[in-house]
Amino acid sequence: MQFYSLNKQSAKVSFKEAVIRGIAPDKGLYFPSAISPVNKKVFEHIDDYSNEDIAFEMIRQFVGDDIPDVDLKEIIKDTLCFDFPLVEVEKDIYSLELFHGPTMAFKDVGGRFMATCLSFFNKEKTNELTVLVATSGDTGGAVASGFLGVKGVNVVILYPSGKVSEVQEKQLTTLGNNIKALEVDGTFDDCQAMVKQAFIDKDITDHIQLTSANSINVARWLPQMFYFAFAYKQLKDRSKPLVFSTPSGNFGNICAGFMAQQLGLPVSHFIAATNANKVVPNFMESGHYEPLQSVATISNAMDVGDPSNFIRIRTIFKDNFKQIQKNLSSYSFSDYQTREAMKDVYKDSGYIMDPHGAVGYLGLKQYLNMQDKAQGIFLETAHPVKFLDVVEPVIKKSIPFPAQIKEIMHRKKVASFISTYDELKEFLLK
Repeated sequence: MQFYSLNKQSAKVSFKEAVIRGIAPDKGLYFPSAISPVNKKVFEHIDDYSNEDIAFEMIRQFVGDDIPDVDLKEIIKDTLCFDFPLVEVEKDIYSLELFHGPTMAFKDVGGRFMATCLSFFNKEKTNELTVLVATSGDTGGAVASGFLGVKGVNVVILYPSGKVSEVQEKQLTTLGNNIKALEVDGTFDDCQAMVKQAFIDKDITDHIQLTSANSINVARWLPQMFYFAFAYKQLKDRSKPLVFSTPSGNFGNICAGFMAQQLGLPVSHFIAATNANKVVPNFMESGHYEPLQSVATISNAMDVGDPSNFIRIRTIFKDNFKQIQKNLSSYSFSDYQTREAMKDVYKDSGYIMDPHGAVGYLGLKQYLNMQDKAQGIFLETAHPVKFLDVVEPVIKKSIPFPAQIKEIMHRKKVASFISTYDELKEFLLK
């Protein structure tokens, strides 16, 4: 399998090269040269396959010959060391809980998969690799956890000051070892812009081997296909049309869902549910893509004004706007609507949603109101405990810290404060 740059100004590369580089020299995202459906038996007889078998069948073609099958199966086994339960919240509405991993966020899958891939690629090398990543919330913790102690790999995480929750900040600033955190005076978009600039700065790249662990990296992005299939496997009734609603910020997660659909997973429609950052809802109305300045909301991990991965979705559908409309709907919701949804669902069913999952729930409800016979799954992307300042006042109940979170809350934050790209450059070169 080869990967090409979506800017089409760079040579094609292998999976290994795409993972190590993160982004192409022409600043384009890597995308697979071909997408072939998996054997029909995998989804038609999905009950006969373990989660590890399903994941292997889905990812194998993209990895190609760069990782032998026996090693790829071990990487998948290490990645999928926790559960992905499907919980019925209302009739025909389910929550797919993706927060049962080490950092209690959906990004544990991509973070662990990428870390083990890089460890495999780097096992016989003595030169060091620097993973440079921007986070709007959960990416930082997942990457920090996945790469902690990985030999030959240093991790530098940029996060926007005052715009991540206390738990999220603790997860990315307290591990030490090969993990370094940079607190940025700005937004997530500012952090992401700095990261992208570093990748094309020869003063840096001539001295340091950089790669990215954001969802722009194919090894972070593609494994997210897995849990869409895991959710389908758990459905009691697979005869009804299936809709997935994904709370969307940088659009890597929902794009992975579309890749699963391309592989043959029987999904009838996807919903990209956003907060006040409504670049894609605007696009779905007008057909015109226009980045906006990001807006701070209570669902902070989705505060993205120029989602990097949306170009991959457009590529999947050959930038045919009618085909995109056929497969995707996108709705925007306010903080007030998000809080009301959290309150109402808890009152009616006792189910506690985090603010991101609540946005996904709202998107699903809006779509299903127009579809009588469909059933839907919204993605609960992070444990509610990571957003206590939002969740507890809404449901008027204290949420106890799970063991994974309790362990880090007493640790001291260690982060360097920066305001400009030059400060990032100096930090990396130093």
